[in-house]
Amino acid sequence: MDRDNRCLPSGPADHALTPRNSAATGIDSPEPLLWHRMMSVDLEARIAALPCWRGKVKLEPLHGGLSNTAFVVDDGSERYVARCGSDIPVHHVFRDRERAASVAAHAAGLSPEVVYVEPGVMVIRHIDGRTLAEPDLRANIERIVPLLAICHRELARHLVGQAHTFRVFHVIRDYARTLQAARGGNNGELSRYVTLADALEAQQMPLPIVFGHHDLLPGNFLDDGKRLWLIDWEYGGFGTSMFDLANLAANGSFALADERLLLETYFGQSVSDAMQRTFDAMKVASALREAMWAMVSAIHLAVPGADYRAHATGYLSRTEAALSRYAERHGWPVASS
Repeated sequence: MDRDNRCLPSGPADHALTPRNSAATGIDSPEPLLWHRMMSVDLEARIAALPCWRGKVKLEPLHGGLSNTAFVVDDGSERYVARCGSDIPVHHVFRDRERAASVAAHAAGLSPEVVYVEPGVMVIRHIDGRTLAEPDLRANIERIVPLLAICHRELARHLVGQAHTFRVFHVIRDYARTLQAARGGNNGELSRYVTLADALEAQQMPLPIVFGHHDLLPGNFLDDGKRLWLIDWEYGGFGTSMFDLANLAANGSFALADERLLLETYFGQSVSDAMQRTFDAMKVASALREAMWAMVSAIHLAVPGADYRAHATGYLSRTEAALSRYAERHGWPVASS
């Protein structure tokens, strides 16, 4: 279960940052991507005919895909996951870079092995385990931090070819441009998001560049009963460690004590004022990026049954809460409305 195969969380319907009508989330103007055309009766036949299988295959669809189509495949000897999808430029997703990151993540011991690739398809060994839920993120901080440490300190040594660069503030500004082009006219909320992103970026302390995951949703962690796995590298790329830490906290609804444990465990030291300010600002940016991801997805993915409005509303609520916490801690005068 991941961004591509998960149930979207619901959220409160009325917040200071919440879009006020359907145009704000783009629900009224879908524009499917190329991957959507692949979702035909021929896709299962294409997967069944891949040359990597050892015997006759049985396919089980993974339902709820938002940016690709996926199947659990049993070839009589072993089980695999076949992920099918093309590039998604509006989300800065490029499958060749995802595959390179996935291969490197396996070499670093973080993810299952990639056993076969061809344009639009990636086959990965299946892990028999359960995906985490939000409470599990909070309960497993000391198990998750070593995965992030390996990701940030070792994965890049195994990376071959081009790599993505992830800067959340650029993503927010680019999403705003994408939404502005789709909606037309002058949109005050988008201007507010850009202003917020600029201000949050100015609060960042200098940190080393590392290779990060950048999509630490609960469903991107698998627990096989012995260890945790980190999967799905669509947004894997070079950035700073602070986004992954703040992203984990934002997606897991961490309390203050959880956040302190996360930062002290990861950095191995007490949390300085500058580190806390950087983390708190990045947490706001993480929640805002996730909300805008849903707004853009509503326009450019248009997957039937996906409640992008609820997802955007829920994460705009988290944005507002994180922003209020920032102002309370640091006296930041930027308002949320």
